[in-house]
Amino acid sequence: MFTCVLVANRGEIAVRVIRTLRALGITSVAVHTASDADARHVREADTALQIPKYLDMGAMVAAAEASGAQAVHPGYGFLAENAEFARRCAEAGLVFVGPPPEAIDAMGDKIRAKATVSAAGVPVVPGGAEPGDSLLSWTDFPALIKPSAGGGGKGMVLVRSAAELPDALESARRTARSAFGDETLLIERYVENPRHIEIQVLADAHGNVVHLGERECSLQRRHQKIIEEAPSPFVDAAMRERMGAAAVEAARAVGYMSAGTVEFIVDGTTGEHHFMEMNTRLQVEHPVTELVTDLDLVELQLRVAAGEPLPFTQDEVRLRGHAVEARVYAEDPARGFLPTGGRVLRLAEPGGLRVGSGPVEGGVRVDSGLVEGGVVGSEFDPMLAKVIAWAPTREAAFRRLDQALAETVVLGVITNVPFLRALAAHPEVRAGELDTGLVERVLPALVPAAGPPDEVLAAAALAFHAVPQGTDPWEVADGWRVGERAWTAWRLESRDGVHTIQVRGLPDKSAEIRIGRAPQETGEAVPARLVVDGAKLTITLADRTHHYTLARHDDTLWLGRDGQSWALTRHRIGDPGDRPGAAHAGDGVVRSPMPGTVLVVKAQPGDRVSAGQPLLIVEAMKMEHTVTAPCDGRVTELPVQAGQPVDMDAVLAVVTAGES
Repeated sequence: MFTCVLVANRGEIAVRVIRTLRALGITSVAVHTASDADARHVREADTALQIPKYLDMGAMVAAAEASGAQAVHPGYGFLAENAEFARRCAEAGLVFVGPPPEAIDAMGDKIRAKATVSAAGVPVVPGGAEPGDSLLSWTDFPALIKPSAGGGGKGMVLVRSAAELPDALESARRTARSAFGDETLLIERYVENPRHIEIQVLADAHGNVVHLGERECSLQRRHQKIIEEAPSPFVDAAMRERMGAAAVEAARAVGYMSAGTVEFIVDGTTGEHHFMEMNTRLQVEHPVTELVTDLDLVELQLRVAAGEPLPFTQDEVRLRGHAVEARVYAEDPARGFLPTGGRVLRLAEPGGLRVGSGPVEGGVRVDSGLVEGGVVGSEFDPMLAKVIAWAPTREAAFRRLDQALAETVVLGVITNVPFLRALAAHPEVRAGELDTGLVERVLPALVPAAGPPDEVLAAAALAFHAVPQGTDPWEVADGWRVGERAWTAWRLESRDGVHTIQVRGLPDKSAEIRIGRAPQETGEAVPARLVVDGAKLTITLADRTHHYTLARHDDTLWLGRDGQSWALTRHRIGDPGDRPGAAHAGDGVVRSPMPGTVLVVKAQPGDRVSAGQPLLIVEAMKMEHTVTAPCDGRVTELPVQAGQPVDMDAVLAVVTAGES
């Protein structure tokens, strides 16, 4: 076994690999870029080296050599499925913890992979491949176009008629060229009512290949997985044996070694399965397999890479209980799932289940790259963590997952946790009636449009109101006057708009609250009381008490409860310290919808613009978003320029209505 291993990755997967290295007594070496120097994987490794970027193969190999590592674990993403990187590791005398380069090449090209496994007797979806424009003659609709060199669903286009085909091919070709540097496409018959089911395989250097059962990955949005589980509620023992045998044959066909995943598209009506692709690496969703098999896949990868045979046979593989995983992303479902970011002001994660442990009562595991005080930017993938739950039954596992997500607190960064809870609780999901289009069909029900509830607005206003304005007793903001106490007005800006809240009295004794949903609106007076104890906030509004986790950053207060979070930025009406544009949000102030970089500026100060006219393009995580004018008027402020990084909600422009 190795004594020192370099982890060629970052974030939650690097942390997860480091934990197994520690358990095996192997020295772990992390790598990081300048912006990642204080990341969690760097803190948890035994040693760390800085490199220019995670895709720099030369720097990665040099770091491994400098650290004395004998092997390199690539995790997933970045260089994990790069055959050239595997070759360069071998040339430097380093063991690549993964399959041989030839297997990566064979499965990295979808067209070649289909031909290879088909020759081995594995069923494949009927389809065709380029060269040239031969795909234009395809007549079997609906059909799915895919980049041959791609992965993760990027660039896939669904086509339902011959009339749509030319434009769809051109669109897919552009994406393939941009994302993968290879515009070769293939087309396949689209399976209606499809389920995405994958088989985990393991192979060693001694000719042993086994499978560890299946994972159900049908809950997807835009071909990206969201919630995965093992085993599948659709697969019985006979079907598992058939699909497992096909996956083993696919692995044997390319001389596979290490952990890998064979993905199938399954007809949800007939149960007929077809090979889609093979991922020649550890999968994001591998923990659900670990929890139902009580195996550590990273440990097995390391043992195989060190030349050891698999320690069990196919007959010895047992599946126990049920596991389900939810992916926590820095994204805002209410804004079309745009990526978010910021500093993690407060963090609480459930769990405690050790890596590789299986059927344990109360079992919740969190694989996370988050750390309190860390910054989530737009440079890397927005996935922050995975929350995984195990229980003896599927129903109990989903209940446990929901509770774990409710206990997840991330303040300072908007996440998709409320969306995950809504999806996991959906009746069709709980019934196991899944297909890859389910999420898109029920999406409106999973993304509520409502703004902060009254108790959140009241709690934030009282929290700001409770801060002393000075040392003089006459400056206490209790509104005392000769006669009736006066009201103090606060304007709080959330992501849903601006709210006016009036406060009278002392928040921790006997205050009153009036809440207005619009800037000039006031509501009925309600008695309220606030208690703050460190990071815990308790508010009693009328006769109902609510508890929250609290964090502050400058003039913004974050409140979290049950997996949800709200950010409210304050300024007193008439206060010269108002945040620029805050009083006019929604009335000409244009803010960045996500943290990122300004790619293009399409307007100049003084320009006349119309509502909906493009003003700027902001890019984050290779996603471009066009920011438009909110109203007819003149551009009176434009404080940014092309190439400038911006935070989420940063002011990009101000359009003054009616300016001539």
